[in-house]
Amino acid sequence: MAPLLLAAIRVPRSGRGRPRTRPDGLIADKAYSLRALRRLLRRRRIRCTIPQRADQKANRAARGGRGGRPPAFDRGLYRQRNVVERCIGRLKHYRAIATRFDKLAAHYRAGIVLVSVMLWLNHDPQNTP
Repeated sequence: MAPLLLAAIRVPRSGRGRPRTRPDGLIADKAYSLRALRRLLRRRRIRCTIPQRADQKANRAARGGRGGRPPAFDRGLYRQRNVVERCIGRLKHYRAIATRFDKLAAHYRAGIVLVSVMLWLNHDPQNTP
């Protein structure tokens, strides 16, 4: 799904011109520490901050000098990932988002956009009539 997600990215420019299709960077957790994903990001010149899984570290260490060097990892940048995690937690206060009622991905995405706008406008789900 990563190539499809990266193809859908549109970062608006501050002035005139078409939107950028390449983000400055990508921050992900250990579940996305795949060689294929890192290769895709490198090919598109997207910097990534993804910690390595323990098995990958062990496999590289077992190969010794032929294991190569570990991929770059910025701890300070990785700590900023909590902003996204907190946002997902707030989205899940809405039952339709948390339980994924919708069968079609387009409907689910529309629900996420609607809830995101409501959160942006400081709408509290506990105070709804």
